[in-house]
Amino acid sequence: MYLSLFFGSIFVANIVFSQFLGICPYIGVSKRFSTALGMGAAVTFVMFLASTTTFIIYHGVLVPLGIEYLITIVFILVIAALVQLVETAMKKLSPPLYSALGIYLPLITTNCAILGVAILCIQKDFSFMQMMVYALGNALGFTLAIVLFSAIREKLELANVPKALKGVPIAFIVAGLLSMAFMGFSGLS
Repeated sequence: MYLSLFFGSIFVANIVFSQFLGICPYIGVSKRFSTALGMGAAVTFVMFLASTTTFIIYHGVLVPLGIEYLITIVFILVIAALVQLVETAMKKLSPPLYSALGIYLPLITTNCAILGVAILCIQKDFSFMQMMVYALGNALGFTLAIVLFSAIREKLELANVPKALKGVPIAFIVAGLLSMAFMGFSGLS
């Protein structure tokens, strides 16, 4: 069960390709492989930690106090705090990556993929272990999507692409084709 949940969240129900969450950093940070890998690692860390923390807060605080309606506000605050932690650590440990990610690093706070996974874990009524597997699978699925897309975009810079399609237009075409390719995995389940 855990293996199917893990691989299903990476390939079949990929957060970017089948649920279309996290598109802003997916498009914005995928021009270079190194920045895409850095963003994928940051999102993986924040998504896993945020899902774990929000799960505990939801079941340990919100439900007992009967204030489940505050789920979105509380989850966003937790994610924002975790992003600040990642941003500070990255600034100290990897200044080139920190500057390369630029504005997209603080935007992880509003990355709907992170909030979406945290809320989906609650909506799907996962156990703690299922939530951890699902969050990690989605985080790795996001990383796979952005790294794969960045590698293709780097190759496209060297390709003979018609002038009208250079840059963002060809990126959107490739993103659509990748999405359709990953949707093909849903037929395997």
